[in-house]
Amino acid sequence: MLQTLDSLQPNWQQALARWFAAEQGSLLLKSCGGQDLAKLRSVLQQICSPVQSVTLLTEDLEVVAGPLTLQSWDPQATGHFAHLYLERSASSSHMSRLAAIVARLRAPDGCPWDRAQTPESLTPYILEEAYETVAAIRAGDPAAIAEELGDLLLQVVLQSQIFAEQNHFDLEAVAARIADKLIRRHPHVFGDAVMADLPELHRSWEQIKQRERPDQSLGQKLLHYAQSLPPLMAALKISCKVVGAGFEWPTVEGIWAKIREEEAELRRELERDPPDPTRQEAELGDLLFALVNLGRWYGLDAAQALAQTNLRFARRFLRMEELAQEPAGSLPGGGKSSLLKGRSLQELEVLWQQAKQEYL
Repeated sequence: MLQTLDSLQPNWQQALARWFAAEQGSLLLKSCGGQDLAKLRSVLQQICSPVQSVTLLTEDLEVVAGPLTLQSWDPQATGHFAHLYLERSASSSHMSRLAAIVARLRAPDGCPWDRAQTPESLTPYILEEAYETVAAIRAGDPAAIAEELGDLLLQVVLQSQIFAEQNHFDLEAVAARIADKLIRRHPHVFGDAVMADLPELHRSWEQIKQRERPDQSLGQKLLHYAQSLPPLMAALKISCKVVGAGFEWPTVEGIWAKIREEEAELRRELERDPPDPTRQEAELGDLLFALVNLGRWYGLDAAQALAQTNLRFARRFLRMEELAQEPAGSLPGGGKSSLLKGRSLQELEVLWQQAKQEYL
């Protein structure tokens, strides 16, 4: 965890000492470049270890020099800087260890399975680990979240290692690019820009993204979303983007009318003889897209809504199975219940209504 400390605030030296003693996270020591550098180095050496890693940064957090140790840092030999980044060795050792382990697994005498992997073969694992991370977050289990984040991190390190072997980029380049992007897209934090409110912040974000890819049209963006995102997420993203370009119904009644229109077209295709599965699928997709738009109008996320419905249904069905194995005093016929298979529709409806009361 990165902590920050402003060297212009009173008693910053005591705060620095507390940080060093706590042995938790790295530190960004802000606004220290204008001080007497010889005195600054002396203070740091008195509080920290001589081998403490320091990196000199500009106001925009670009590297001027480093990482260096306090012992090897010569203030007279380095250029002008604004901040110091003091890296906690323990905070980076496990990342370095993970990268080294993955490199060893990919070595000629490493693990045959790891050596056989390609960026394409690892793609399903990225999706799997991402979904499992989301599930852990939704469950609110910190231990599970930490474990799943580690599994997801492994995929980042693996991909970076493979591309490093092909002389394209490495893990350091990946980290550098996202760090540069964060600074570039937050001029209100790392620059002089002032944002009045969240809508202005959002507009600034979109303008910066547009400057990064000036030749990309809105249609190309929509195509990118359609090709890269899960379908419901892509539908919502596409809907929001075209609304921003003025492609919107005047009132919500227009969306309701579109839903009725798509429902009728789907019904006609489903009743067509002979059936055309391609056209049926297209009409079903049109109806789903209209429903996503309805949710968007009311600030609802269709993917999130469907995820909750899936979870609620699964829990209710599990409860039905549990109820079916209990003494069925409230079920027709009484006696010891068997599993759901073979039960009448009436019995299943009774079980469903009981389960539904517990998972509304």
